Amino acid sequence: MSETSADRMSAANRDNIDGLRLQASGKTLETIPERLGQLVPSDLDEGIDALRSKYQDAGYVWIKGLLDPEEVCQFRGWVFQNLSHTGLLKTGTNPVDGIAGDDDFDKSAADRRLMSIVRSARFEGFCAQPRLTHFMDAFIDGMSYLHKRKIMRFTRPQTEIATAAHYDLVYLRGGTSNLVTAWILVGDVSMEEGGLLYLKDSHALGAKMEAEFAEQNKSLSPEERISAFNQNMTSGGWISKDLPDMAKKFDTSWLVADYEAGDVVLHSPFFIHASTNNQSAQGRMRLSTDIRFQNVDDEIDARWSNHWSLKDML
Repeated sequence: MSETSADRMSAANRDNIDGLRLQASGKTLETIPERLGQLVPSDLDEGIDALRSKYQDAGYVWIKGLLDPEEVCQFRGWVFQNLSHTGLLKTGTNPVDGIAGDDDFDKSAADRRLMSIVRSARFEGFCAQPRLTHFMDAFIDGMSYLHKRKIMRFTRPQTEIATAAHYDLVYLRGGTSNLVTAWILVGDVSMEEGGLLYLKDSHALGAKMEAEFAEQNKSLSPEERISAFNQNMTSGGWISKDLPDMAKKFDTSWLVADYEAGDVVLHSPFFIHASTNNQSAQGRMRLSTDIRFQNVDDEIDARWSNHWSLKDML
């Protein structure tokens, strides 16, 4: 059997993991095999049935080259060009590289511009491009619906910004649980640059947690019941900020990867995931977007029928 690009990427990741010192919320992840492993990549030529089966079994499928890498990088350059007036980029560098500026940037101006970007026709076109929507129609086996609320994040290097461990359904309880999150890298993202990492086999754990929350929440009002911030939830809807402790507590491992432009990770709404600090030695910013698909005939969470806002509490 010939070696695929997925096989080559998997081998490269194995070689790189031992030297990692990934950090989040002041904690460093253990690199022993029982606590830190790698995502398994997949190729489009495996076929839709095989990819769907992998998703059901593992809670995710990481698809290499689903999008055109050149188009992804062009979009990355456009985003950072539109943020450059805030001081976010290092002077004289190519926006495609996303090299962070040395001085303080105008965060308020950057946030306002980011809100404009996610409302733009260019961003909508990127998220709803035919290559992706046609694939999602096949993957969902029906007409796919793309939620209007779409999130884009840039993460500057050498900061303490990281996403705590959570699963997505806590923010989408007002509709169907038959959701698929698409996490799209807008450019290459190495393990050191703070890409998403996933708690192995945790989609069953997330479903169990959600069933327990549903039982605890049943006496609340409908509005409170669907909220990720109700009295039975942890602050922010998180499960934990202590990623090493979670791996020990559930006797499993965090799965990481070196992602490339064109890659897309699809994950279950119950699959527990997080991010680490961006530790890029080159000063590269991580840029990504996470969007949600479902069958158009299933119930839709009305709260996600509005554009993403930084203060929308979702």
